Amino acid sequence: MPPEPMSAEETGRMDHRRVIEALTGLLLAMLTAFLSSTIVSNALPTIIRDLHGSQRQYTWVITAALLASTASTPIWGKLSDLVSKKLLVQLAIGVFTAGSVLAGFAQSVDTLIVWRALQGLGLGGLQSLVVIVIAAMISPRERGKYSGPIAAVMSVATVAGPLLGGVIVDTSWLGWRWCFFVCVPLAVVSLLVVQRTLNLPVAKRAVQVDYLGAALIAAGVSDLLIWITLAGGEFAWGSGTSLLLAGTGVALLALAIWVESRAVEPIIPLRLFRDRTTALATVASIAVGTALFGGAVFLGQYFQIARGYSPTAAGLLTLPMIVGSMLSSTLSGILITRLGRWKAFLVAGAVLMVAGFGLLGTIDHTTDMAVMGVFLFVLGVGMGMTMQNLVLVVQNAVAPSDLGAASSTVAFFRSLGGTVGVSVLGAILASRVGDLTAQGLTEAGVTVPAGTGSAGIGSLNELPPFVADIVRAAYGDGTATILLIAAALSIITVVAIAAIKETPLRTQSGLERQREEATA
Repeated sequence: MPPEPMSAEETGRMDHRRVIEALTGLLLAMLTAFLSSTIVSNALPTIIRDLHGSQRQYTWVITAALLASTASTPIWGKLSDLVSKKLLVQLAIGVFTAGSVLAGFAQSVDTLIVWRALQGLGLGGLQSLVVIVIAAMISPRERGKYSGPIAAVMSVATVAGPLLGGVIVDTSWLGWRWCFFVCVPLAVVSLLVVQRTLNLPVAKRAVQVDYLGAALIAAGVSDLLIWITLAGGEFAWGSGTSLLLAGTGVALLALAIWVESRAVEPIIPLRLFRDRTTALATVASIAVGTALFGGAVFLGQYFQIARGYSPTAAGLLTLPMIVGSMLSSTLSGILITRLGRWKAFLVAGAVLMVAGFGLLGTIDHTTDMAVMGVFLFVLGVGMGMTMQNLVLVVQNAVAPSDLGAASSTVAFFRSLGGTVGVSVLGAILASRVGDLTAQGLTEAGVTVPAGTGSAGIGSLNELPPFVADIVRAAYGDGTATILLIAAALSIITVVAIAAIKETPLRTQSGLERQREEATA
């Protein structure tokens, strides 16, 4: 009598129907995560005004979620190598939902900041775990076929979030609290779908969580992110407070490295960086994060301050970049699956990023918007071919037992690079705007008003019209400077990717490789 065929749980292979079913819940969770990240942007001024908050608190509402998300990413990733991925996804959804509900009921900015941090903790889990679970279900060679839906979800959330936030705030019978409540039903539905469709075997490994390493990494990263976020604004870069924060962060991370090197199950296995592919992909991810998040984030400010568009219109004007990213991510994924080769697409994507930022580095406050759209499309195409495929390369290179830790490490360093980029390039932009404003006012024979170079949208309206025009021109021309810096940073990505040795994409999923490793 022939033996009964093994189940999917036993072989680790999932058929197309089961992958699509599981992917539905994961994409709902991803949509929820990305929507909640972007929906607050247009609503935040109203929230701070209604809760009688300050500019400092405004910054912390954003920073709290970013800190929690970035610092927790490697921890979620390592846990996914040790315990049930399905349980972790459900836990992340639950944490996010709780944070959203509590944030919606916040009666002060301080409590809102706390619940935003809880939201960020859940978001950090969702953003890393979805990528890890997809890698477990689908082989690197076949993953390109599923790039379209993933890219579409990210693109829709990026565009729809700010627009939806603006509509909610402008609708009298809703109000800003629904910016937090609106994602809760989506989160609940994704939780139910994940419970029904995501059935993955649990790795049979002794669970020895490195709690000390996790605490030191979280504390060190949080300390450095706080320093980078506040330096240059709340205190000078060279002040005692700045040096104390920087020194403490470096000391905590140095101690974390020492602890990780001796831990049985380190949160970020240092052996990963001995692998040439992982090390170079990490360098490329830092550069990508710094350039993309640090450069592209100021495009909204350019459209609103330099060109006078509303927040909603500014969001729509970035559509060429979003469309370019979605198309290139989908098409490159399909071609990678068909050809089994990835390096040419990654190199081309990185080169297009350099070209996109280089072209954007030529803009000023009078650049034709059609031309701007072409430049943004080029940048978007480069983004789509680079970001997700960098993670794919690392997942293809590492052992199945390190899949979660390696995936989250790449995401962690990309987020870290983005945070550094926003702060450093923001400081450069502020300095450049100040210089250009002073120059413009001097040429007009006007004494420079204190703080004019840092004027925001609200304060611009309080300035005399001709002075406001000079400041707007300074923002428009100054933005080109940081976009050129982003182009230079993108060159690092090109060099790092070019140095990665191309290896054939595996045809086994993470689960199949894990089972093979266990029975070897």
